[in-house]
Amino acid sequence: MSVPRTPRRSLKQRLAGGESLRGALLRLPSETLVEMAGVAGLDYVVIDCEHGPADTALLQQHIMAAEAHGIDVVVRVGTAEPTLALRALDLGAAGLIHPHVDGAEDARRAVAASHYPPWGERGFATYSRSGRFGTVTAAEHVAASRETLVIPMIETRRACAAAAEIAGTEGVDAVLVGPADLGADCGFPAPEVVNGLVQQAHRATAKSGRTVMTIVPHLEAAQAAEEAGARLIVFNMAQVLMDTMGALAHRHGRATPSS
Repeated sequence: MSVPRTPRRSLKQRLAGGESLRGALLRLPSETLVEMAGVAGLDYVVIDCEHGPADTALLQQHIMAAEAHGIDVVVRVGTAEPTLALRALDLGAAGLIHPHVDGAEDARRAVAASHYPPWGERGFATYSRSGRFGTVTAAEHVAASRETLVIPMIETRRACAAAAEIAGTEGVDAVLVGPADLGADCGFPAPEVVNGLVQQAHRATAKSGRTVMTIVPHLEAAQAAEEAGARLIVFNMAQVLMDTMGALAHRHGRATPSS
């Protein structure tokens, strides 16, 4: 039997409708921050399973918390991790970020890991959370899966040069540039060098008709990114929280405690 559920517009549908969406980048475990993001009214959270622990039991709890508050979860998997991609989607992730995509072939592999045939190579099952534990038909499950956001991450000079072919790969919805890894790949040059490569990749993404996603440290940067055309904004909550706590801890002229 098929169990009805209240329809909610997917991130992909909202982007197609012209919306700009804001989210928070979190690392496991951060279930309370997921709930706070929902209560605050953010559109989605990104759970980082590349630089955070790729614990799928915790990931399921975080996705459940997000769903309870009406927001979506995008999961950043590791490099070339189709198994983790499969599990994240089975748990109910709305999209995947695939890091270290250097060219069209990498982008095609990312798409293949994110979709069922004929779009991709994801293993099929309806008895998972995303299949409502077997209560939806195969056709319904496939239709829902096609709302999955596929986001390659560009993190090298080579990838910036190939940004147009990465963004233009069939099945890619958005592109995210990782400035930290890009800077490392370039030997940590002056900030304007990295910024120039980021803008190059963003222009190529927009020209290909794909959405630009960008990570920002604060509200002013988010506003600037949106004015430049980005429509998927994600706040780096580690930086937001550390900046906030640092400001709270700072006292002008604070005396050093005596020993």
